[in-house]
Amino acid sequence: MGALSDAAAMRHMDVHMEAEEKYAEACLAAAGADRLARKLQLEMASRLASDACTPPVRWGPWLYYRRADEGKQYPVLCRRSAALHSEFISYSDPSAGFDFTAGKRIEQKLVDYNKEAERFGGYSYEELSEVSPDHRFIAYTMYDKDKDSFTLMVRDLVTGTLCDKPRADRVSNISWAMDGKALVYIVTNEDRRPYRIIGSSKDDVLMLEEPDENIYLNIRHTKDFRFITLNVYLINASDPLSRMRLVWEGESQVHCIVEHHHGRLYLFTDASREGTPVDSHYLMLSDVESPGPKSWKDVFLEEPGVILEDVDFCDTHMVLVLRQGRKLKLCSVKLPFPEHIRVPARLSDFHPFDLSLPNHVCQILPGPNYDYRSSTMRFTISSPVMPDAVVDYNLPNGKWRIVQQQNMLHERTKALYGNAFAASMVKPSSKGGDLSSEDFGDCDWNELSEYYACEYYDVPSKDGVLVPLTLVYSQKHKQEGNPGLLHGHGAYGEILDKRWRSELKSLLDRGWVIAFADVRGGGGYGKKWHQDGARTKKMNSIYDFISCGEFLLEKGIIKENKLAGWGYSAGGLLVASAINTRPDLFRAVVLKVPFLDVCNTLLHPILPLTAIDYEEFGFPVDHEEFLSIRKYSPYDNIQKDVPYPAVFVTSSFNTRFGVWEAAKWVAKVREVTRYDPERPVILNLTTDVVEESKYLQTKELALETAFLIKMIHDT
Repeated sequence: MGALSDAAAMRHMDVHMEAEEKYAEACLAAAGADRLARKLQLEMASRLASDACTPPVRWGPWLYYRRADEGKQYPVLCRRSAALHSEFISYSDPSAGFDFTAGKRIEQKLVDYNKEAERFGGYSYEELSEVSPDHRFIAYTMYDKDKDSFTLMVRDLVTGTLCDKPRADRVSNISWAMDGKALVYIVTNEDRRPYRIIGSSKDDVLMLEEPDENIYLNIRHTKDFRFITLNVYLINASDPLSRMRLVWEGESQVHCIVEHHHGRLYLFTDASREGTPVDSHYLMLSDVESPGPKSWKDVFLEEPGVILEDVDFCDTHMVLVLRQGRKLKLCSVKLPFPEHIRVPARLSDFHPFDLSLPNHVCQILPGPNYDYRSSTMRFTISSPVMPDAVVDYNLPNGKWRIVQQQNMLHERTKALYGNAFAASMVKPSSKGGDLSSEDFGDCDWNELSEYYACEYYDVPSKDGVLVPLTLVYSQKHKQEGNPGLLHGHGAYGEILDKRWRSELKSLLDRGWVIAFADVRGGGGYGKKWHQDGARTKKMNSIYDFISCGEFLLEKGIIKENKLAGWGYSAGGLLVASAINTRPDLFRAVVLKVPFLDVCNTLLHPILPLTAIDYEEFGFPVDHEEFLSIRKYSPYDNIQKDVPYPAVFVTSSFNTRFGVWEAAKWVAKVREVTRYDPERPVILNLTTDVVEESKYLQTKELALETAFLIKMIHDT
């Protein structure tokens, strides 16, 4: 593959891609998958969340939300006074932006992303946005296609006009200082490394330039806006040009967040302790007046088997996300800590309050919790058998309510859920805009456990290590010999996405078993679990995935010749390597924007790779690591004269890993494996802006699903 600037090479690529498109259409039509895809698209579209508005976020006197106007492609960021319209009952209705009794408009449009699209070549994609703590300005970055970078702008929220400055390209981070009178931001160099920090009030001032290629600058403000943290340096937000203070010394490439609360600094990190690697994050504290690198103390004593996944703060509480094996827990601890407690102490000594959760929780994401002064905190709770629930917890009394959750099932006129939000918001609060405890009821979790079952297994891998396997299936359609789809990712220490997704319902209701293999290399089970599936140990994640597939067939959970695989990005590498190792195990696979030509891409990156990519997959300049990469690289290990599964590869010119990787791999599989017209190898090219369009998303998902159904059911 030539350089991207090579016009002749790109013309050849265009011709090749056109031929691939025609071949894909012909194969899908021959299998009848095109007709099925149209039917599935209607099915999936009807289930898509049709909320015209995001749940309102309370911050100070305002409620902030994004809502879509009828017929417009992009949303509008709005706010309204919480006191004026506290019940917010019809926020998806444009007329709700008008107070009829007072006869005045109560909704303020802050940023119309449809107008932004006009300014940025018809495409509107925002990466960052931060409202100033005085609610006077918003700083945000929009993707500029021509410059292939994010452009920073600041808008005055009182007048609605754009400020003359700061305006900057290649901005990767922003943070307000001086109560909104100054903005601090970071720009990247040509290699996309964040390397300069700039302070801007009346004029731009270069605060720091980092020459070290291995150091990536990162800023964030503490939740009380008192400080800005630059990696592990502390900047006084009231005087950002004053000297930065180093508050902690650790390795450069570790996860590290510093937070401030009433004169104490808290540090959440997974850095080595005195040179010894740790398996998970831990929390430390120090006095803000003397935050020397040696003054930190652990907050909690270690408890075997308990992993601290995340932490969030407000003025009155700290909320912890804990994992024990597969089980996730959410608990709040009052702040400041009682005088008699000397840290480090056991978590139980702090009298944590367990917040209510549904069964089978697979992910808990905090936020957005902008309002430091509020003792209500928001979390998104996910489960394989419950659509994502946005939940507000009242921390002083532990009560909660579902703010937003997709209303999906109206079978036989029984609305299974979706009314929790409306019911809890019908009566206006007597305290103006205060989301007080009276708004919080004890409602039920709107789970689908009555219809869909969730089961867990521990599957022994090739070396005897137990791999967590999660199964979801329809109670109504469970029988012997079901078809099944095995999902895997296993890279970057990222947690496998096991959330309920409405497109999977189309498979579940047709009797499919959906399985999720938490292979090594992924997240959720400590750093060692990640490291045991990375670099020279990458084959572990592939063996783990194969073992889970074998287990499903041996136990009769999935019928022989009816197992399919699915992998996204680095998960595509996992599934493609698994079919190289055991091509007989799978009947069909979907590889979505996969990483396939690992060896060549790491040696000659056409698109920019980061240090993290090499840490994950290996450094090919090292001989041992080169041999390891050659052993698992999907492109380099395609078996000759062997029948392969039916394969559906999706790629586009806008992916992290180039479209040519997918094209090369597909061509080679067709060339060297044994041809079987019943098992086509299809390259499906998508448009670039899929993530913005629900229509294009469902079209692509419907095609993948139709392909799987036709390849499996026609066996």
